[in-house]
Amino acid sequence: MDTRESVVTEVQNGIGWIKLNRPRALNSLNVDMVDTMNERLKQWKSDDRVSLICIYGEGEKGFCAGGDMRTLYDLKEKGNEAYANQFFSLEYGLDNAIHHYPKPVVVLMDGVVMGGGVGLSIGASHRIVTESSKWAMPEMNIGFFPDVGASYFLNRMPGLVGTYVALTASVIHATDVLYVGAADYYMESKDWPGLKESMMEKHWTPNAVETELNQLLQSFRSPVSLPSSISSIQDKIDHHFRFETIEEIISSLQVSANQGDEWAGITMRTLLSKSPTSLKVTLRQIQKGKGLSLQACFDMEQNLALNFMKCHDFYEGVRSVLVDKDRSPKWSPTTLDEVTEQQVESFFKTV
Repeated sequence: MDTRESVVTEVQNGIGWIKLNRPRALNSLNVDMVDTMNERLKQWKSDDRVSLICIYGEGEKGFCAGGDMRTLYDLKEKGNEAYANQFFSLEYGLDNAIHHYPKPVVVLMDGVVMGGGVGLSIGASHRIVTESSKWAMPEMNIGFFPDVGASYFLNRMPGLVGTYVALTASVIHATDVLYVGAADYYMESKDWPGLKESMMEKHWTPNAVETELNQLLQSFRSPVSLPSSISSIQDKIDHHFRFETIEEIISSLQVSANQGDEWAGITMRTLLSKSPTSLKVTLRQIQKGKGLSLQACFDMEQNLALNFMKCHDFYEGVRSVLVDKDRSPKWSPTTLDEVTEQQVESFFKTV
């Protein structure tokens, strides 16, 4: 067993276990954690003792709340370019490796699964949600953009749901995570210890792992009792989020809100509370990502991330959510019409 403070890894009975071990920080990712996971996955790829991987988080509150954005904020005055470049390149490299991993990867998405937590889980082969799963791409709340491959996977969700969850930073639950294609199995969280024990008791071999893993997960699967709330508003999402600009999306929502559609009014106010710069850049990001490969999306997001390190709204967003926690960001520019086309495109320039 290899134990570092933030990640615990071990091989047992053919399974490579990875436990995110920062429960007080909701297992949010730092450079050391990402580096450790990268190392292990590279080692285990060619290790005949390892037939499958299982990734889970310590504690009851969350699998992973995302990247450690507070460190980037704290390093601002000293210069965070080198750290940001290292962190994002390692994180995106890890996420990409999971998408292409040659062995099954099981991820328990219990509790909070946000941002970087979505990046770790979205490319896995066997993704489990529970009644406590809270899934989101919450970057719009901190004046950032949905990264970790979001340009790719959000475009593969039903209709325009990907655009909706990106721009609103909506938190969705198990049935919706299954509906949008970001999870494969639903299981009660109380059954996790039993599944883990069953996995540990079995001796896994490469030639039978896929069939036997599917059978085991199927035996622990629970029926989903609630319908997907997103499926019930799919038509509304597709109607309002089909436009090329944020201004048109908001205008469309305003029309419906004026006609008494409460959901449209709430959604419009949600959008208007976000950073105008982030809104415009993120919509452009999703539009550009439509025709790109996964690797090209990660390359684009690496440039976006580094360009956001020079953006006022990122630091103001982190301050309001993670530092002072007043949830009262002062965005600059303050309105959508102040954000020029030239400013939007500048975020996509190679750093």
